[in-house]
Amino acid sequence: MDPIKESLLFETRRQLLSGGTRGLGALALHTLLQRHGFGAEKKAVGGLPGLPHFAPKAKRAIYLHMLGAPPQMDTFDYKPKMGDWFDKDLPDSIRQGQRLTTMTSGQARFPVAPSVFKFAQYGNAGTWVSELLPYTAKMADDIAVIRSMNTDAINHEPAVLFLQTGFMIAGKPCVGSWISYGLGSMNQDLPTFVVLNATHSNPKANVQAISARLWSAGFLPGQYSGVALRSGVDPVLYINNPDGVPQQIRRRMLDATSELNRMEMAKIADPEIETRIAQYEMAFRMQTSVPELTDISKEPDSTFKLYGEDARKPGTFANCCLMARRLTERDVRFVQVYHRGWDVHTDLPAVLPSQCKDIDQGAYGLVQDLKARGLLDDTLVIWGGEFGRTIYCQGKLTTTDYGRDHHPKCFCIWMAGGGVKGGVVHGETDDFSYNIAKDPVHIRDLNATILHQFGIEDTRFTFKYQGLDQKLTGTEKRAMVVKEILA
Repeated sequence: MDPIKESLLFETRRQLLSGGTRGLGALALHTLLQRHGFGAEKKAVGGLPGLPHFAPKAKRAIYLHMLGAPPQMDTFDYKPKMGDWFDKDLPDSIRQGQRLTTMTSGQARFPVAPSVFKFAQYGNAGTWVSELLPYTAKMADDIAVIRSMNTDAINHEPAVLFLQTGFMIAGKPCVGSWISYGLGSMNQDLPTFVVLNATHSNPKANVQAISARLWSAGFLPGQYSGVALRSGVDPVLYINNPDGVPQQIRRRMLDATSELNRMEMAKIADPEIETRIAQYEMAFRMQTSVPELTDISKEPDSTFKLYGEDARKPGTFANCCLMARRLTERDVRFVQVYHRGWDVHTDLPAVLPSQCKDIDQGAYGLVQDLKARGLLDDTLVIWGGEFGRTIYCQGKLTTTDYGRDHHPKCFCIWMAGGGVKGGVVHGETDDFSYNIAKDPVHIRDLNATILHQFGIEDTRFTFKYQGLDQKLTGTEKRAMVVKEILA
C-alpha cells in the first residue's frame, strides 16, 4: 500500500485540524488579518493592470471643495496697493475686455473694492494669509498655496463640473471615480469613494445647488460613483434591514438575487449587472462597517480640542473633516467634502468671516491629525473653490460693505501631504488680482498633478467612449504637472 495513503488513513481528527492551520485555515486567517489592518501592507482589489505607472506618493486623497468660490484677495492673495484704489474704476488695461457674467456686465462702473481684512505673513515662505483664517495660518509650513489657478468656466455649474471632471458638461467621471477605477479599493467593507456634504452656519450665505452628478462615475462602471454619507442616524439610505427582517433572511435574499442577476448576465452580458451584484454585497457589509465608522463616542477629548467643538455635531465641516480622517484610517481611497455658501455676490464682510470660521479649524485639525498619525505622507489634501472673485464690487460699494462677482482668470487653492512640499507659494497675479503674472496653473494641470501623485501619467490613463480616448485632463491641450510644488 502507498505509505502516504496509509498515513492519511490513520491520521487522527486532531492531527487533521492541526495541519489545516497551515493550509486553507492559514489562508483564511491571513485574509482576515489583512482586512483588519494586521500583517503585510494591504493590497488594492480591482484597479487596472499596469497601474500605477510609477511609484506613487499618495494612496488616498481628501478633497475639500468650497462650493461657490472663495474670494482670493480676501483669503490668500494679498493686494495692499488696492487700498489706494478704493472706489476708482478698474482700468480697461487690466480688464482687457474679458467676459463678465450677466450679474455685473450691465453695471455702469466697476469700482475697485479693497479687502477690509488684515493680512500677515506666516511660515518659512512668508505665506500671506488673511486674519479670517488663523488656524490655516498656523500650518503655513504644511501647505503649498497656488495663487495662479485659472479655469475656462465663469458660472458655477459648468465650473464645478470642469474642476471635478475636466469637462463643462455632465456625464463625465469625476476625479474620485477615475482614481477609484484605476487603482481599485483598499477596504472591502467601505466604498472606495465617499462624499460628505457639510452644513454652513450663516443663513445669509448664498448657497449653490449640488447634485450627485458631481460624484458620478459617468461612462465608467457605476460601482466607481461616490457614495454620499449623510449625517444623522441613517448615514446611508436603504442599507439597513427592514423591521422584522433578520440578517439571515437578508443574506438568503441577496444570494437568490445574485443568482438571478448572474443568470441575466449570462444572457445579455451587461457589465452593469456585475456592478449591481457588487453594490448589493457592499451594502450588506456596510451594515456593520458604517455604524462603526460614524461612532465617534470613543474619540478622546483631545480630538475635539484639535478639530473644534463643532466636530461633535454631525454634518458640520469640522465633523466631516473628522469623518474624513476616520475614512482615511480605514483606507478609503478618495473622500470628497463639499462646503457651500461661498458665493459672496453681496454682504461679503458679513458672510465671509462665518464661512471661514466654519472651515478653518476643521481643515487645520485634519492636516495636523493626519500628520500625527503618520497618514499625511501618503494622503493628499486639496482645498479650494471652482473659480475666483472680482476685485471690483458687484452692486453698491461702501467702506464697510461690498460684494464680488465670479472671476475665472485667477484664484487660489492649497494642497498638503501626498508628496506635496509644505511652505511653498506658487504663482503670482497682478496688483488687482485680476490676471496671472507668473506661473499659471490651469484646472487640467491641477488634475494632472493629482493623478501624478497617485503614480498615474494622465495621457496614459484613458477610457474609450464615443470614439475618443477620454481622460480626466480632457482632449484639447496637454496638461502639465506642477512640479514646483512637489517634494
